[in-house]
Amino acid sequence: MERWEDLAAQVEACTACADLAASRTRVVVGQAPTGAELLLLTGAPGAAEDGSGRPLAGRSGSHLDFLLAESDLWRKSIAVLNVVKCLPPEGRPAVRAEVEQCRGWTGRQIELIDPLLIVTMGQAAAEWALGRGAELSAVRGHLHQFGRWPLLPTFHPSVAIRVGRIGAPAVLLEQDIRYAAELLPRLRTLRAARAAPC
Repeated sequence: MERWEDLAAQVEACTACADLAASRTRVVVGQAPTGAELLLLTGAPGAAEDGSGRPLAGRSGSHLDFLLAESDLWRKSIAVLNVVKCLPPEGRPAVRAEVEQCRGWTGRQIELIDPLLIVTMGQAAAEWALGRGAELSAVRGHLHQFGRWPLLPTFHPSVAIRVGRIGAPAVLLEQDIRYAAELLPRLRTLRAARAAPC
């Protein structure tokens, strides 16, 4: 599929995971503004995302928007995806089979967006990108490679809310978002140089 709209229509019609198809209100396809240079990748949607159809919604989304704005980043120009597109029943975490069932959708979405930088938010997204057993405490704050894309793991905004603004995860999340904002101009220059004819 070469167009986001065509892929989104297929994702919305997916019923591969019976539990998720039964528990969801809607499929949270994700948002992909044209020309998005930054992609935020997070785990399964929660109730706020399921209700709105928008990834990283509710209190987590509001806190994230605040942190992004502090670094002159704006949600309307940022792509946001869940690695699992449907709300798991009773608030449980997505199981590995559900994550893997969505892997093809998410991988193709990333290819279509083709961001300069991927930021994973939370343990589930870090493991999706870096493999089972990738401990967020060990991989966050450092650049990794995911296919052809640089990848920066960090905490999920919901953790920052739980621990409070001066808690370590909140402080580190804020640092990581600033770091991502600082990286974007360098990554933009690097991509332009690679695309330039010899």
